[in-house]
Amino acid sequence: MTSALSITHAANPPRAAFLDFPLGHTTGKPHDPEGQRAILRAALAGFETIRAPGDIVMLPFTWSDDDSWKETAMRARATGSGDAGSVLDERTERHDTPQYQCERDRELAERAQREGGCPTCVWLE
Repeated sequence: MTSALSITHAANPPRAAFLDFPLGHTTGKPHDPEGQRAILRAALAGFETIRAPGDIVMLPFTWSDDDSWKETAMRARATGSGDAGSVLDERTERHDTPQYQCERDRELAERAQREGGCPTCVWLE
C-alpha cells in the first residue's frame, strides 16, 4: 500500500495499491475502523486483480470532498511573526531509541532479540 504514487512508480514493486491520502495515513483516517477495514480489503483484493508485474491499483477512497488538503499536506505552517523562526513544526518528535505502545511490546521485542533476533527488529542491537 502506498500514498506516494511517484515514488511507487520509481520503486516498481511487483504490485501495489495506491490510496490518495496524506502520507502517514496509508490505511485510512484515524478513528475510522470501518473505513480502514474497507481500504485494507480493497488493497488485498489486488492480489486477485493485479495481473501484470508493476501494476498499481488505484483505490477509490477519498480523504475529503475536495483536494484542498493537498495544498497544505506536509508543509510547515507559519506562525505569522515573519522572522526566520516563524515556521511552526508540528511533526512528531523523533527518537533514536525504540518507542513502544506498551510495556508488553517492549518485553516481547527484547525477548525476541535475546532469542536470536527478529527480522523486523534489525535496528535493535
